[in-house]
Amino acid sequence: MSQTLRASSSVPDTSASAHDRVYRTLRARIMYGEIAPGAALTLRGIGREFEVSMTPAREAVRRLVAEGALFLSNSGRVSTPELSNERIEELAALRALLEVELSSRALPRAHMALIERLQSINSTVAEMVSKRDAVGYIRTNLEFHRTLYLRAQAPAMLAMAETVWLQLGPTMRALYGRLGRTDPPQNHRLIIAALRAGDEPGLRLAVRSDVTQGLRLLAG
Repeated sequence: MSQTLRASSSVPDTSASAHDRVYRTLRARIMYGEIAPGAALTLRGIGREFEVSMTPAREAVRRLVAEGALFLSNSGRVSTPELSNERIEELAALRALLEVELSSRALPRAHMALIERLQSINSTVAEMVSKRDAVGYIRTNLEFHRTLYLRAQAPAMLAMAETVWLQLGPTMRALYGRLGRTDPPQNHRLIIAALRAGDEPGLRLAVRSDVTQGLRLLAG
């Protein structure tokens, strides 16, 4: 089944800005699990929905394929990836490596304003869970992590983490459906408590647990 997006504007774009608009919107939808694993996309469908020519549609898809957000088969079919258990395990391990390090680097700069911001985001995470809003949950959960990691002042490392999130987006949606979660992530509260206490070992453990437990349940 082909899945594309509704154009945000009917105003004609230059090729460069059109491709960037398509790329960014598709990227966000994939990262937040709005497109299911294995869903097919067509250049014609993308062009029609965004009201762009084939060139910016093709360039946006090319970039997403390079990032691992889309899969291009030998026959030319473009789809969101369906990850094997081995691939899920690999990406979970990458999350643990990258995000534990980012959290450690963020800790010295974790002032009260950041902690209060994380508490506010976590309240929204809980609201999304109570509403059983899978996409809202994934979006706010990643906002929680990104807000913390921005304090690490390690942009290259954060960019790598976001690429992993992008590859996992559709799978995270499938995981959410399987777990049937009804309560917010316990590890978020542990992360906030560790930040408040300046507890680096506790922070590293809480982050590692938060980013790997669910994925390993899915792989198992």
